[in-house]
Amino acid sequence: MQDYKKILKLRFENKSQRYIADSLQVSRNTVKKVYDAADQVGLFWNDAQFLDNAQIYSRLFPESQEINLTYQQPDYEYVHKELAKVGVSLQLLWEEYVQTCKANHKPYYQRTWFIEKYHEYAKKHKLTMHINHKPGDKMMVDWAGKTMEVHDAMTGEVFKAYLFVATLPFSMYSYVQACPSMNMEAWIDCHIKAFQFFGGVPRLLILDNLKTGVNEHKKYEDPILNKSYQEMTDHYNIAAIPARVKAPKDKAAVEGSVNACANSIIGKLRNRKFFDFDSLNRALLPEVDKFNSNQFAKREGSRRGVFEEEEKDYLQPLPEYSFELSSWKQATVQLNYHIQVEKMNYSVPYEYVGKRVEVKMTNSQIEVFYKGTRISSHTRLYGKKNQYSTTMDHMPENHQKYEWNGKRFRNWAEKIGPATYEVVDKLILSYKVEEQSYKGCLSLLKLSDKYTVARLESACKLALSSISKPSYKNIRMILESGQDKLHEETKRLETSSTAYAFVRGKDYYGKRNN
Repeated sequence: MQDYKKILKLRFENKSQRYIADSLQVSRNTVKKVYDAADQVGLFWNDAQFLDNAQIYSRLFPESQEINLTYQQPDYEYVHKELAKVGVSLQLLWEEYVQTCKANHKPYYQRTWFIEKYHEYAKKHKLTMHINHKPGDKMMVDWAGKTMEVHDAMTGEVFKAYLFVATLPFSMYSYVQACPSMNMEAWIDCHIKAFQFFGGVPRLLILDNLKTGVNEHKKYEDPILNKSYQEMTDHYNIAAIPARVKAPKDKAAVEGSVNACANSIIGKLRNRKFFDFDSLNRALLPEVDKFNSNQFAKREGSRRGVFEEEEKDYLQPLPEYSFELSSWKQATVQLNYHIQVEKMNYSVPYEYVGKRVEVKMTNSQIEVFYKGTRISSHTRLYGKKNQYSTTMDHMPENHQKYEWNGKRFRNWAEKIGPATYEVVDKLILSYKVEEQSYKGCLSLLKLSDKYTVARLESACKLALSSISKPSYKNIRMILESGQDKLHEETKRLETSSTAYAFVRGKDYYGKRNN
């Protein structure tokens, strides 16, 4: 029998049908059937909370007489003891329970109900549930509590090495990596290396409630993953499920592997001295290999053997490219329909001029998003500052329709003076694409607001006297240092000195000689 009361309760909490089906391990058709029946008879949580499961069933499906039958109750104390034995699963115990019921001519509970009631029994008696893991289904991850050491060869300073452990709970096959910190970059890099080590990706990722993975995990709400971590799980098509808060038994496999690794690996390497993390990780690999190859104490085989023979083929294939950790920034689209990121310029469609956009940066790519929609993508630029990456499709079809253009900047500069016009004209002509000059032209002409039109013209004239193609930066430095004022003052003194000089001429000196 299904747990109809829980279905109605989760529906009241506004959970999706998919979530309810996954949580209660029932089909979505079953959930929909309960929804339809509840709507038809008008039974909702405000009434259902006071009824038991049998009463709810009779209200939802009055035509069925199954509820009047007396079910044979499973012996869950026996079930729990049997589960501790090698090779025994809940599926096997349910099948034996069904056979017993049939032999006694008694109705029996379906598999989902049988397992759910066992979980309730184990929780009520504070027993560790023997979870029957599926091959290739989960990967459990955590940081080890114990650390190792890396020494600086020059200074002798000692740094902590934190150990990341990933375990596939079906085979208990494990991966270990040493890191200088437990930050986001290290956390995600360890996941990428673990997927490569296993040669595939499981369906689920079980992790602790670390800030590098989980931003928020409230009791009755879905967890909110860190943005970069969520991108990583999306890239590998894996679902991340944080363990319940203060419930380490939810990831008992990795907890056990952490302790086993600490005893097996850290102890063996305790007398060795490492001077960098690469050499430490190279030393860890053969020890991890030995750990995985050791025979099980309570059953036949080893972690490696079970993984190779029974689990490896169930993993999802790795994507073509490994995930690249990204960072996010905001930028405003300039008049030249480019944004500036890390002192490099990338184009976006000109319709977004003046808009605030989000920029996703990886080592190789720059992606621009507006309200969650990607509007532009570029290969990331490196090297000389202020380079441009321009996509021709981002340019307007007719630049005259565009609010700013070269003609408008030239007209503005001409009103200030001929030197300013010449500087702006050279600036526009210096770019392959005219729009790339707009930002510099606007910045240069705006200097007149701060330093006056006369000073800007004087600074441009001074710049042209010594620089063939002055830039905005050249003009700004002249104005900031006051060189234009000094130049004008020098010219004024020279003019004044010439105007008031006493010049006698050759006739005067000639008369004196006579």
